[in-house]
Amino acid sequence: MTVTDRKLPVVILISGTGSNMCRLAELMQTGELPIEIRAVISDRADAKGLVTASGMGIKTESLNPKAFAQRSEFDAALAKKVSSYEPELVILAGFMRILDSQFVSRFTDRMLNIHPSLLPRYPGLHTHQRALDAGDEVHGASVHFVTPELDGGPVVIQARVPVLKDDSAESLAERVLQQEHHIYPLAVQLFAEGRLRLRSGKVWLDDRELNAPLQVMNGKTP
Repeated sequence: MTVTDRKLPVVILISGTGSNMCRLAELMQTGELPIEIRAVISDRADAKGLVTASGMGIKTESLNPKAFAQRSEFDAALAKKVSSYEPELVILAGFMRILDSQFVSRFTDRMLNIHPSLLPRYPGLHTHQRALDAGDEVHGASVHFVTPELDGGPVVIQARVPVLKDDSAESLAERVLQQEHHIYPLAVQLFAEGRLRLRSGKVWLDDRELNAPLQVMNGKTP
């Protein structure tokens, strides 16, 4: 990765350990990723990722969904909190709540998510077991722009991982996660450098429409 003078202001949303958040923060701190993580926000006050982020000197906050009578009220409060940090990119890193269309529209074209499957296959949960049950020979992860459709936004980059005969959901998940830690920083870097954008619902890279997601196999881009 290359270093640029300007640091892109970002906010990261997590619900658990936030391993992808940790990886992004590590690369920020070494100067390899040109971003400034202004806050890590969770919908769970006990999220382990908040402790990790705080230990790295990053501002952390939590917002309890149960404190709101309606989902829309929580989403509106979360959007207000995120906006207070003036991010140019919102990064979902294991944030386990579905965001409503009002939240998504507020951050249109500047919100990324990572999902542990080769979208459009297996949106939602339990992706690794579903891949095993289907007898897939290849599984992986996808970075995509966020739209109101669950895991349905335009895909930027995918990492492909071969499924081994003796794989369990846990062993497959571990190898996929290793690739997530490779492709998510890459997508964020491309966005931070101004090379990656979403225009009229289409992914553009280096001022050209991306007709298919970038593909990575075992850590290498073809």
